[in-house]
Amino acid sequence: MVRMGPDVPLLNEYKQEFFWKRFPQTVLGGPRFKLGYCAPPFVYVNQAVLFLTPWLFGGIGTLLCQLKLLQELHATVLAGMLMFGAAAGVQALAFYAARRSGTVERLGAPNILVDEEEVEFTHCVSPETVRFIAPGKRFGLNVVLHTVLAGVLCGFGTWYVFLGRLTALYGSIGISMVVFVLSWVTLCIAEYSLIVNTATETATFHAQDTYEITPLTRPLYIFIFIAVDLAVRFSGPVPELQLASQVLHVLFLFLPLLWALGILPPLDALLLWGMEQTLVFCLGGSPMSSNLRLLLMFAISASVAVSNYFIPSTLGVVLFSVSTGFLLSLDLSQVGTLCRRPRAAFGDHGFRRGGSPPPPPSSFGWNLGFRELLLYLSVFLVAMAEAGMLHHFLGSAQPQGLVTGPQGPVSYLLLGLFCLCWTLREIQGAYVFGGVFLNPLYPKGLNSVQTFKQRSRGLYFAAAIRRVLLYLVSPFAMIAFLSMDKSLQLLHRVSHQCGIHTSLQIGVAELRGCSAADAGNSMLPGWDNLGTGVQLLLVGLLLDRVTQFLSKLKFTLTVLVTSWTEKKQRRQSAGTLLALNASLCPLLLLVVTLSALLSAPLLPLFTLPIFLVGFPRPQRSWPGPVGTACPCPDSIFYQQMSTSLASALRTAFARGSLGSLAPGSHFLGRFQDRMVWIMILERGYGYCTVNIKGLELQETSCHTVEARRVDEVFEAAFERPERLGFTQGLNLHWGNALTPCAALTVRVYSDARNVLSGIIDSHDNLRKLQDEFLKALVWLLLRYCVQKHKGFLWSGEEGPGAGGRKSQSSTFAQTTSNQPPEAVVVESNVSSLRFRQDSSSLTSFGDWSDEDDLFGPQPARRTVALVTAEAQPGLAALQTGASLPGSVEMDSLFENMALSALQPLQPLGLGIGMPAVDKGLNPEVFRESPGSLPQLNFSCPQSEVFNLPTGWRTAPLLPSRLLQLRTLFPEDWFRFSLGQFGSAVQGETSEHMTKALKEDEALKELHAQVALSCLISVGAESAFTSPSYVYRLYCGDIPWTEGLDWLSSSKELYQLALRAFRFSFKLLFDQASLGPMESPEELFSTLEEYERDWYIGLVTEKGWHDSVLQEKPFLFSLGHDLAMGTYTGRVLSLQEQLVQVGRLNGEGVRGQWANLSWELLYATNDDEERYSIQAHPFMLRNLTVQAADPPLGYPIYSSAPLHFPCL
Repeated sequence: MVRMGPDVPLLNEYKQEFFWKRFPQTVLGGPRFKLGYCAPPFVYVNQAVLFLTPWLFGGIGTLLCQLKLLQELHATVLAGMLMFGAAAGVQALAFYAARRSGTVERLGAPNILVDEEEVEFTHCVSPETVRFIAPGKRFGLNVVLHTVLAGVLCGFGTWYVFLGRLTALYGSIGISMVVFVLSWVTLCIAEYSLIVNTATETATFHAQDTYEITPLTRPLYIFIFIAVDLAVRFSGPVPELQLASQVLHVLFLFLPLLWALGILPPLDALLLWGMEQTLVFCLGGSPMSSNLRLLLMFAISASVAVSNYFIPSTLGVVLFSVSTGFLLSLDLSQVGTLCRRPRAAFGDHGFRRGGSPPPPPSSFGWNLGFRELLLYLSVFLVAMAEAGMLHHFLGSAQPQGLVTGPQGPVSYLLLGLFCLCWTLREIQGAYVFGGVFLNPLYPKGLNSVQTFKQRSRGLYFAAAIRRVLLYLVSPFAMIAFLSMDKSLQLLHRVSHQCGIHTSLQIGVAELRGCSAADAGNSMLPGWDNLGTGVQLLLVGLLLDRVTQFLSKLKFTLTVLVTSWTEKKQRRQSAGTLLALNASLCPLLLLVVTLSALLSAPLLPLFTLPIFLVGFPRPQRSWPGPVGTACPCPDSIFYQQMSTSLASALRTAFARGSLGSLAPGSHFLGRFQDRMVWIMILERGYGYCTVNIKGLELQETSCHTVEARRVDEVFEAAFERPERLGFTQGLNLHWGNALTPCAALTVRVYSDARNVLSGIIDSHDNLRKLQDEFLKALVWLLLRYCVQKHKGFLWSGEEGPGAGGRKSQSSTFAQTTSNQPPEAVVVESNVSSLRFRQDSSSLTSFGDWSDEDDLFGPQPARRTVALVTAEAQPGLAALQTGASLPGSVEMDSLFENMALSALQPLQPLGLGIGMPAVDKGLNPEVFRESPGSLPQLNFSCPQSEVFNLPTGWRTAPLLPSRLLQLRTLFPEDWFRFSLGQFGSAVQGETSEHMTKALKEDEALKELHAQVALSCLISVGAESAFTSPSYVYRLYCGDIPWTEGLDWLSSSKELYQLALRAFRFSFKLLFDQASLGPMESPEELFSTLEEYERDWYIGLVTEKGWHDSVLQEKPFLFSLGHDLAMGTYTGRVLSLQEQLVQVGRLNGEGVRGQWANLSWELLYATNDDEERYSIQAHPFMLRNLTVQAADPPLGYPIYSSAPLHFPCL
C-alpha cells in the first residue's frame, strides 16, 4: 500500500456522487428523486403520489372521525383497508411489469454503451417505469406478508396520530397539528420502505439481505411506539405511562433522523443484541461465541428462570438456582469433545482441520478425566450443601439490618477477597493501575526464555494463590451471602437471577457497590425494597456501563488529540473539527454517554473526530460464524503456532497476566514479522473461548508503520533498564490503543533469511558440490535399502506426483500419505516428456507437443481435478496430455497463492538445442530389458539386504561413459556407511560380517552404477559452474539429458536423487558457514539429522506445508530474488520464543469496525487507498481493519472458536 497524504479525499468523485444519490433515498425511505441522468417528470410525480398515499388514506379516516361520521375504530379500519388495497395494487403492477420486462430483455439486445443505472422510460405505467419505482419482492410469502403489514400499519398509525388523541395529550391544538403533520411523514417513510421500494439502510449488519428482512425494520419500530400507546389507552390513568406516551410521541417525529444516522439496529442485530444483554445482565450469563449457542443458552436460562415460579419452597429455590447456575456456567457443549479426545490421540494432527487444538495432555482441564470430574463434582456437592444448610438455619433468622446480620461478615469477606484478588492480578502484568505505571515486580529484560521463567517464579506463586481464591474461595463466599438473603423468601425471580451463573462467578465488584449503597440508604430511597438480587443486577449493569464510558472517552480523546498532533493525520479541516467538538462538548459527552448506555459502538465517521452512535450489535461485532479468513501460504505459520499459543493463553488467563477477561476484549501479539489478533468470545467458570487471527506477513507501508510503533510500545514495557526513575516508570504510550500486558512462552518457528552471495557463486564451493551429491546419494540409497528391509518403504502410488511443483493453500492441504516419518516424499518438477502421450493420431492433443520449445521445458500442468484424483485412493488416474500451444490453464494449484510464493520465471532459451523425440518411437528400445541384465553374485549373504531394484540398473548409458566417471564414486564413504547401516540391520554384527559386506565388490559396483547413472541423468557429470543451474536442479527443474527419461520413470529413484542434491547443497551451505566436516562420522550424523529433523525443499511444496504443521524442528529452502538478482537461503527453526501480548482498547476496535461496516456496506468506499485505512500509529487503524472478518477485513488465518480451561 502506498501511503497518501492526510488530505486525500474521504470519498473519490464517483463515490461522492453515488453517496449523495443514495443518502436522500435512505432519508425518505426509498424514493429516488436524485438521479444521475434526466428522467421524465412523471417518474418523480409517481413516486411522490405513492409516498403520500398513506397520508391520503389516513387523512380520510381522520377527517371522517373529526366530523363525527365514523368512530375512531371504524376510521382506523377504513384507512387500513384502503392502504391494503393500494399495496396489493402496487404489488400486482410490480409482478406484471417483471413478467413483461423479462420477455423484453430476452428478445432485445443489451446496449453496453448505456450507463447501467440509466433507464429508458416510455410512459408513466410502462414496465420499465414500474420496475424502476417498485421493483417488487423476491418471495411470494413476502408479497402477502408485507401487503398485510402495510394495511395494519396504516390503520394503527391513523389511530396513533388522531388529532383528538394528540390534543388530549398536549392540551394545545397548535402543538397537536405540528405533531400530526410530522408523524405522518414518519409513517409515509415506513410505508414506502415496506411496500414500494426499500432503501439501503445506514445501519447494515449483513452484507446481503437474502430474506428481505430490511423492509420490516422501520415498521417494527413504529409498532413499538404504537404498543406503548395502546397500553396507555387500555391500562387506565397511570401517570408514568402517560408521561412515557407524551415523550414517545415527540420521539416519534425524530425516527427518520435516527434511521438516517443508523442509530437504530436492523432486526437481526436487535434480536441478537437483546438476547445477549438479557442473558448477561438479567440471567447472569456470558456473551456466546456463536448465534446458535446464544439462542440455546438464552432459551435454557429463561426456562430455568420461569421454572422458579413453580417451586413453592425457598430452600428448593436456593438449591435449584445453585445447581443450575453451576451447570450452566460450565462449557457443557465440549463434554463430548473432551471425552472423545484420549491422551494417546495427542500425537495425531487431525485437529488441524479445525476446532480446538490439543495442548499438552498433562495440563489440567484439556481432558475430561478423573481429576476434572472429581473437582467439578466436589465443587457441586459442597456448593449445594453450603447453600442448603446456610439458608435453612440462618436464612429465616436474618434481622432487617444487613450489616448486623450473618450476611455482614460475609460481605466484608467478599470485599477483602476482591481487593486481594485485584492486587494479585495487577502485579502479574507489565503495567499497573490501568496501564499508567510500570510494574517493578515484572521481569526486566527478555533476553532468553529460561531467564524469563526464572525471574517469574515469584509471580507464579502469587498467581497460584489468586487462582485458589478466585475459583474456590470466592464462589463459596458468594453462595453463602446469597443463601442467607431474606429477599429469596419474597421474590423467587430475584433469587434465580442472582443464582444463575453469578453463584459461581466473581461478583465481588458488584458486591462492593452493593455494600456501599447499603451504607447510605438514606440517599437512595426505595433501594432496600428492591432486594439484594435486583441490587446486584443494577450495580453490575452500572459498572459495565461506566467501564464502557471510560473506554469510549479514552478512544474519543485519542482521535481528537492525534488528529492535530500527528502531522500525517492533520487534515485541513482538523482545526475546524476540533473547534466544533470543543464548542459542542456537552453534545459530545452526550453521544459518548448514549453509546455507553446502549452498549453500542462509538462510530468515528471516516475515523475523523466526527462521532456518531453506532447501532447496538453483539460483542462479536460481525454476523457471520467465527473462523472465516483469506488464506494464503503464510497462514500455516499461524495455524502451527495456534496450538502452543492456546496453551500459553490458558496459563496467562489462569494467572491473570492479561488482566480482566471480559468477553469482547481484544489482544495483540507480536513475534518477528507475525501479528496475532486474539479476541475473547465467551467466558464461564473455569473455561474461556477465544478466536485467534493471523495478520498478513507481507507488510505494506501502512502495516510497517504501525508494526514499528507496536514494537516501540513493547520495547518500552519489556526491554527497560534494571532501575527506573519516576519519569521512566510512567507509561509514555498510555494514549496508544495498545497496552502491553505480558510475554508468553510459545513454541513457534523463528524465520531467518540469508543472502547466499559468496556461497552459491563461489567456484570452490561449486566444485565440492559434485562430491557432496554422490556422498548424499550413496547414503540415501543405503538407507532406502534399510527401510525396505524393515518394511518402512512407501509405495509407488503414494505421495505426490513429480509432474509439477505444487503449492498448497494453508487451510485445506492435509497430510494424506501413510508413510512413516522417515519416508518423506519430495515433490519436484520433471520434464514434461514424462506426461506426454504417445499417439499417432493427428487429432490427438498430444501431437501439439513441441520438444524444441523456445521457452525451455515447461513443467506439466496439474489441474485441481488431477490433484483431487491423486489424493483420493481408488479413483482412476486422470490422463494428462500436452496442452495446446499458447493455452493457459486457469485451474492451477497456484490460484490461491501469493505472488511472492511462486517459483521465479525461468530464463529464456534454456530449452534451445534439446533433441526432438519422435512420437512414433518408443524410448524403451534404448534400454536394456531387465531380463537381459547379468545376474548379481554377492560374495556376502547379507549383501542381499542392500540390493537395489532391477529397473534402476537399466539406464540407457554406455558402459564406457560410466567407466570414465568411476573415479568419482566415493568408495571409502560407501564402505563406512555400509558398516554403519549393516550394524543397524543385523543388530550386533560380528566384525567378520561387517568386513565381508565392505569387501563385496558386486554390491559396490551396483551402487556405483546407480549413483553414477543418476549423476549423468541430472546433468552433473562435470563440475557445477553456474548458480542458476544449481538453483534449477534444487527446484527439480532438471534440463533434458539422455538419462532423464529413465530417471523420471522411477519415482522413488528420482525422489532420492533430488533429495540427495538438496542434502548436498545444505551440506555445502553448512560447511561454508560453520567449517568443513572433519570426519566421516560427523558427515554421517549430519545426514541423519537432515533426515530426522529437517525438511529441505521449496516453500511452494506441499511437503513444506505439511512439515510446518507437523512441527518439523528445522526447514530449509533456497530462493531466487529476481529483482535483486541474488539467491537466498531461508531457515525455519522451531523453538520456544517469547511472544509479547498487549491489550487493545476494545471500544476503539468496535468503533473502527463500526465505521468500516458503514463505509464499505453503505458508502461502498472500497478504495484501497482510502483515508480510513491509512496507517495511524496510535489507533492502529490499518491493523484493526485487517483483523475484521471477511469480506470487510482480510486476516490470513482465523481459528474456529477455541475452548480451553482457565483453572
